[in-house]
Amino acid sequence: MNSKETPTEISRRHVIVLVGAAAAAATVGMLPRVSLADKAAMDKAIAKATGGAATEEGRITLDLPQIAENGNTVPISVEVDSPMTDGDYVKTVHIFAEANPRPEVCSIHFTPASGIAKASTRMRLIKTQNIVAVAEMSDGSFHRETVEVKVTIGGCGG
Repeated sequence: MNSKETPTEISRRHVIVLVGAAAAAATVGMLPRVSLADKAAMDKAIAKATGGAATEEGRITLDLPQIAENGNTVPISVEVDSPMTDGDYVKTVHIFAEANPRPEVCSIHFTPASGIAKASTRMRLIKTQNIVAVAEMSDGSFHRETVEVKVTIGGCGG
């Protein structure tokens, strides 16, 4: 800097505006990407979980409320009809939510020692949507069940 130049002074107001703009930009980056949530994203996630194999209807019982009064905590129970023997058992059950920003909700792993292929948990749902359970069997086959849940109060940022 030469002797004729003066340092630029930054006012307190200028700093507050810059900090506010940075906070707003960071907040926008953390918002759920609802626009990316769709059936195609869920189908892609299912294809990844199954390796592109075909799925058959049946053998899965999904227990969900028809109407979830609060999407923040929706109970789900899944059971797969299987003898759970060394030669015939459920390896994994994948749960998908069609309209959530990330369609993969969870994967539950079983072995013949599990005795029964049944599990319960809770999940968040952003809006009314289809929930899909895909069961991977020990013989390499896949079974699928779909249930629609109506959400009256959004959970994932809704």
